[in-house]
Amino acid sequence: MNKRILIVDDDPGLRELLRGYLGDNGFEVDAAEDGAAMRSRMAAAAPDLVILDLMLPGEDGLSLCRALRAGSASLPILMLTARGEDTDRIVGLEMGADDYLPKPFNPRELLARIRSVLRRAGENAAREKPALALAFAGWTLDLGARHLLGADGVVVPLSNGEFKLLRAFAESPLRVLSRDQLMDVLAGREAGPFDRSVDVMVSRLRRRLDDDGREPQLIKTVRSEGYMLASEVERRA
Repeated sequence: MNKRILIVDDDPGLRELLRGYLGDNGFEVDAAEDGAAMRSRMAAAAPDLVILDLMLPGEDGLSLCRALRAGSASLPILMLTARGEDTDRIVGLEMGADDYLPKPFNPRELLARIRSVLRRAGENAAREKPALALAFAGWTLDLGARHLLGADGVVVPLSNGEFKLLRAFAESPLRVLSRDQLMDVLAGREAGPFDRSVDVMVSRLRRRLDDDGREPQLIKTVRSEGYMLASEVERRA
């Protein structure tokens, strides 16, 4: 069965262009101009992936992304952002987008991104295991609840992007992870030369962990190489 793509964008020309192009490449395609139409289309037929524009009338793309992620932890979301708006891209990843593509874009690149995100979603579903907890330096990362617990038992909520990043560190303790590897965790691809998304997300994660950004002891910067979780990790069932 062909995968179903839902395009949420207020530009009718772009919706029709992508409807035709993706349809010619083997996808079933629905389109919606805003959040209300998106929910209506999803009620009629559940999509396998949502292409979500950031700038929408009424409820914006970030709010819709947050709502979609709250309803499903596994629904692939690809966000369209304005070129050069790094902050929007970072927030999109934090809200739960699986990847982003700046406008204007080549439809071939969009197609490649869609296939990559769907492939990763399939791989993740295939290897899904019972929830575990990863404990390190007085912290516990609950993989089922997707939150962080302090030594005092207080829950520290994590954005989707923060959870992905911390899980990557905790599953590879005492090992340097490059910016490209971490960007692959966040968005399934390498970091661009001017893309500071990973660095900003690491800074935010350090704040969650009370790790001094000026002299971090837990998530350390390894100059010219990347970042490392400087702690042993215990896996708990």
